[in-house]
Amino acid sequence: MIASTNNLGVLFMNRNEKNVNKLTMLGMMTALVFVSNYLRITMPIAIGGRTSFTLANIMCCLSGLLLGPVGGFALGSAIYDLTNPAYAPECWITFLTKGVMGMVAGLAMKDRETPAYGRCTVSAALGCVAYYILYFFKSFAYDGLLMGGLTASVAAAALPLKIPASLFNGAVAIILAPPLCVALRRSLKRTHIQLP
Repeated sequence: MIASTNNLGVLFMNRNEKNVNKLTMLGMMTALVFVSNYLRITMPIAIGGRTSFTLANIMCCLSGLLLGPVGGFALGSAIYDLTNPAYAPECWITFLTKGVMGMVAGLAMKDRETPAYGRCTVSAALGCVAYYILYFFKSFAYDGLLMGGLTASVAAAALPLKIPASLFNGAVAIILAPPLCVALRRSLKRTHIQLP
């Protein structure tokens, strides 16, 4: 009876420790996504508003790679939007689009315990593709048609202007998130910190 009680206590301690680790990592990744949004260059474009070069996509992909689809649903970009009057009205859209990026990267990353660089790269690329599908739809429908009052043809003509920044942001995320994920996982494993 005592042995089974001790085993039960160890089980609950391990579960609680894992939950604390996950919550701590979730808070850290939310903060990193939030801060990385300040590392941006915003440029006006001729039609349909603005575009940005930003490093936030690296952290959004990394959240998914490390924490899985639910933990990867990065909140930091939406919080950043709330601190910037230019982006605040769109914070709910950012929550969904950036969240999908982390979620898809997390879903594609099956073996988070011992991540391989190739798997991380493919997962980050899939997360970026999912995000940019939603981003270009948002740019067309929300920014162009709804808020900009543009015709469909003019809103569609504005999309190619966003491609250079989008390619840069996506490429940087695909290049940098995988080695960061592998390095962080190795460090966490050496210190016996378990994540999901």
